[in-house]
Amino acid sequence: MSPAAKLPDTSAHIPVLLRPLIEAVAPVSGTWLDGTFGAGGYTRALLAAGADKVIAVDRDPLVFEMAKAWAGDYEGRIEMVQGTFSQLDEYASDLDGVVLDLGISSMQIDIPERGFSFMKDGPLDMRMSQSGESAADICNTADEAELADIIYLYGEERASRRIARAIVAARPVETTLQLAKIVESCLPRQKPGQSHPATRTFQALRIAVNDEYGQLAEGLMAAERALKPGGLLAVVTFHSVEDRMVKRFFQIRSGGQGNAMVVAGVICGCWICCARSAWRSSHRCPWR
Repeated sequence: MSPAAKLPDTSAHIPVLLRPLIEAVAPVSGTWLDGTFGAGGYTRALLAAGADKVIAVDRDPLVFEMAKAWAGDYEGRIEMVQGTFSQLDEYASDLDGVVLDLGISSMQIDIPERGFSFMKDGPLDMRMSQSGESAADICNTADEAELADIIYLYGEERASRRIARAIVAARPVETTLQLAKIVESCLPRQKPGQSHPATRTFQALRIAVNDEYGQLAEGLMAAERALKPGGLLAVVTFHSVEDRMVKRFFQIRSGGQGNAMVVAGVICGCWICCARSAWRSSHRCPWR
């Protein structure tokens, strides 16, 4: 069954930091770009807060199928673009603001056929764009050392070598529950209140499949090029590596100047970072 055959109900889907983000970027006006459109929560909130238009970008084609049920209510104020936010400056320029909500959405997890969940059986996919190399491809073709590096670097999993060895021994690995059981066999039994043993491994493979860190680095620089002077960039992060990347970018590009206006706060383990574009435009990667 294809993912499009079971469209989730998005009517009640509200991003975790929707209200704090809208408050941080107020007053909202002009043209904004929502680089992680998803169920459209930020797009609709930006329009309700005063944006004239929102350019809605997502690499997942399924989200645009879901948006057909409500997008027409906004009478041309939403422009939908299937693509990656790493290329957002190719879709728009002279923007008043850019919003990025990083990571995976609950909608993607809720569809077993997408392969993101270790709680529901499905093909080991994890491709947000539904194209390219899948998590199964990585598990079944990468050598043991490469697998261990992916799991350690992207999942911060200390048992990465043990898990990689078990994955290679169990090949072919083709489903989510099969992988979850392999990981569980390598780790101590889960205690009450602890996250599932496969959490870090699934996170690592998802990040690798979708090149999420590379996309973030390129997306921050693309946003800088696309924003008008004084435009706002707001980013929601959910784990420490992304958080450090965003804050480091803001720090470097602001040059430590007070007029950069950086706002950061943490709610329920999720970070929201907001900066006004007072930096000088540059095409050079700030981490190099």
